[in-house]
Amino acid sequence: MKRVLSTLGLAAATLAALGFLSVGQLRADSWTGWISDSGCGAKGAAAKHKDCALKCVKGGGSYVFVDSATKAVTPIHNQDAVNASDVGMEVTVTGSMTDDKQIHVESIAPAAKPST
Repeated sequence: MKRVLSTLGLAAATLAALGFLSVGQLRADSWTGWISDSGCGAKGAAAKHKDCALKCVKGGGSYVFVDSATKAVTPIHNQDAVNASDVGMEVTVTGSMTDDKQIHVESIAPAAKPST
């Protein structure tokens, strides 16, 4: 009887752990917009701003995300997730929002163009 209870307890703990893992994976969100720099914010949401944004970040600024629809500017938590090739075009950022309202980036890809 002890063996059955131990096995059931282990199975329940394993299922609970798997449930928590799958909930964590479901929390990823995606946003469409532009990578800009902290100095220019929403004004940097354009292809022509690429060189300026890269220069500002190299000079001590940081990358931010500008939502295409709302123009809301959100700091990027893990700056090393942004590559120079991500700047200067509309992108889709996948990640999660941190408690202090920054985007923790999992991936950045070119935004899908609407079909015509």
